[in-house]
Amino acid sequence: MLTFAISVFLLIVTPGPGVLSTAGFGAAYGFKKSLRYVFGLFLGTNLVFFAVATGLIAVLLSIPSLRIFLLILSTCYLFYLASKIAFAGSNIAFIKAKSPPGIISGILLQAINPKAYVVNTTFVSGFAFYQSSFTLELIIKFFIMNSIWVPLHLLWLYVGTVLHELNLSNRNQRIINIMMSISMVAVVVISILYSF
Repeated sequence: MLTFAISVFLLIVTPGPGVLSTAGFGAAYGFKKSLRYVFGLFLGTNLVFFAVATGLIAVLLSIPSLRIFLLILSTCYLFYLASKIAFAGSNIAFIKAKSPPGIISGILLQAINPKAYVVNTTFVSGFAFYQSSFTLELIIKFFIMNSIWVPLHLLWLYVGTVLHELNLSNRNQRIINIMMSISMVAVVVISILYSF
């Protein structure tokens, strides 16, 4: 269960479309105005979790060649995100907001966010710790996931609102990017190890 919680932390804290847009909206609109968007992301993440948990993805993963293909695809995507972050130079890779955030925007982002499906598939299908009851394991995973997801996204939102006010040196911005990238690579390694 501890390995699962650590993996949840690493998978959620590393930048993807959800956390990057959360930080970007925080920088553009402030903390309170962006809370509706974060709530939409929360709803969207849980909808993706339930879609995966109900078996839609399980059907696809039951085909060995497709499962391997999806593992390779998701691994490539996560490495792509890690490299994009690592080589972002001195710019912290936040997505710039173009319109005011809202609940529907957050839900829709998660519905089209490949990282959300990769992460939730990893949560549901990996890290078995309660083999006598898969349903109880899913309920526990759901609560662990959300108890980590909510504070981390609120933290990213806060960081977004504060970072744009700071005048960070290029060196410090590069260090932040490299640390984000290392976290993403750690997630990929953990995902691969628990897929076999």
